[in-house]
Amino acid sequence: MKLLTACRRAVGPWPRLTLALGSSFALLGLLGASSAGCNTDSHAQTALDYTDNARKDYETALAAFEDKNWELANELLSEVKRKYAYSRYARLAELRLADANFQQDKFAEAISGYKEFVHDHPNDPEVSYARYRVARGEYESVSQSVMLPPLEERDLASVNDALTTLRSYISDYPASEHSEEMRYMLDVVLGLLARHQLYVARYYLNTGRFDAATMRCEYALKTFKNSGLEPEGLVLLGEIYMKQRRRKDAREVFNKLLTSYPESAFAVPAKNFLAQLDKT
Repeated sequence: MKLLTACRRAVGPWPRLTLALGSSFALLGLLGASSAGCNTDSHAQTALDYTDNARKDYETALAAFEDKNWELANELLSEVKRKYAYSRYARLAELRLADANFQQDKFAEAISGYKEFVHDHPNDPEVSYARYRVARGEYESVSQSVMLPPLEERDLASVNDALTTLRSYISDYPASEHSEEMRYMLDVVLGLLARHQLYVARYYLNTGRFDAATMRCEYALKTFKNSGLEPEGLVLLGEIYMKQRRRKDAREVFNKLLTSYPESAFAVPAKNFLAQLDKT
């Protein structure tokens, strides 16, 4: 009996201690779960705040953009791009920065911005818009200006760039809402390049370099189809053939012009050249 009492005295406190410790661990577990839940809610709220703040800041920047307050718009859009780099609004800010340059006729800067967007975000749904603006920018940058030498005397690298860009866009987006506009610009660019080749061909003709003149003229007719300058090019080519005493080739070219472009003003000189060939 004394032994049993001693044992109870020895082990009696342990169940109470175990219960106490178990309660403590349970409380800690609840606190930990509660804390984890709070952290999850906090992270979710932070993500929502991030997107919401990005949207609000972008809309503020867009208001400055629409007011054509370019200095403020650039500052605010750049801040959106920097501060919310992982949001959709950062990409939109990139496009608006390029648009701001475009609207100020800063075509080189705008084109660079659009091209950077296409390179960095190839799968973005706004890529087609960025490529359209590249084409527009390159087209606008090669337009005629009274402050520059005649187009025929200029370096036409930028015009060739525009030609490549326009053809690429039309090929990739044949059903685009901008297709008609793109095709119009393509025709203009083709005309500019064809005009340059014909200008050089006539220069060579006037200086007696007939072979070089032939090459330029034939290249223009073959490469820049639908430029609108085909009748002029054919008359010039026939004239060059006559200088080279290639009578048969000249006759074929003049007849082709009369068949394909009977209403053209260049049909008149073509008929006159054919009359000369008939007399000799």
